[in-house]
Amino acid sequence: MLTDLLLRDFRCFAECRVVLHPETTIFIGRNAQGKTSLMEAACVLLRLQSPRTSQRGEMIRLGATTMLVEGTLGGKRLRCAQSATARRLAMDGAVCGKSGDYLSSSGLVVWMDHRDMNLLRGGAEHRRRYLDFAASQIFPDYLKALRGYDRAVRGRNHVLKRDAVIQWRQADAFARVMDDFAQVLRSRRADLIESLKPHVASVHHDLSTGAERVEMAYTPGFSGENLAEELAARRDEEARNRQTAAGPHRDDVTLALNGLDASTYASEGQQRSVALAMKVAQARVLEAAAGKPPLLLLDDVFGELDAHRRRALLSLLPAGTQKIITTTTLDWARDEVLVGTVYQVEGATVSPTAADVAGV
Repeated sequence: MLTDLLLRDFRCFAECRVVLHPETTIFIGRNAQGKTSLMEAACVLLRLQSPRTSQRGEMIRLGATTMLVEGTLGGKRLRCAQSATARRLAMDGAVCGKSGDYLSSSGLVVWMDHRDMNLLRGGAEHRRRYLDFAASQIFPDYLKALRGYDRAVRGRNHVLKRDAVIQWRQADAFARVMDDFAQVLRSRRADLIESLKPHVASVHHDLSTGAERVEMAYTPGFSGENLAEELAARRDEEARNRQTAAGPHRDDVTLALNGLDASTYASEGQQRSVALAMKVAQARVLEAAAGKPPLLLLDDVFGELDAHRRRALLSLLPAGTQKIITTTTLDWARDEVLVGTVYQVEGATVSPTAADVAGV
């Protein structure tokens, strides 16, 4: 359980301290007041990554050079300070030189927001990001492989585009480096999909009251056993397009509803149910891997759901899950059984309210 947060020069916050409820903490306020930034800080503290940006500098308050996030998780004091180019980590006052050591002792996270609809409406990069966020929390070798592969494919694409005559020896050298990382990524993503599939089907069954059937499948971005050999065989194609033609950067997840492509044939309500099922399934898989439920960060989700989906979502979350919720209104909460604390967020200032969740 994450018991508290301290933010300093993070996004719009000069400094903010907040105590988190063990069950539910709700941040209420108008848009653009800092609610989502509080949740983002919790995600950065526990996973060292933001679901909103890949640029570290964007998280630093305007005019400052370094941001700080601290919090206590399961009795351990975690600290993450970073500038636009460097990061310093500590646990219980001791410096952590490797992010892997820090992450192995940190907590797991599931983030849910309105952009989850991109899991069905958006391109394959959204579904790969969904896999990456979960797999990097489950498999110790995943994040290293992902970062190594991304560096190698960027280098190879640069070689393919750089000269009028492609330097294939250099491109092939990058391909051999990519292959080692690609095997790890494909294996881990395939294992993750197999773990997710029954949960996605089960959760969606309950969300749709058994009226619909959803299926999930992994579509690898390369077919052979050796990526370097496959790329060599596709040299003519790469010469025309000047980009790497195969590999995990082209992986995808296919989603079918009652046997039809859910991205094309499902209604907006049906797509929302599939997206919710995927995120609840992610929480269940993380709980099974860690032996404890992850922290759930729900950014303005409940106000967009009808009463049936809202109640079904709450009932389907892993038992004992700590939740941080942002919302612009508490009207929806009056019909739900929630226990927790409510904070008002206004102009990057967080103030406790007189009522708890159960009393709204």
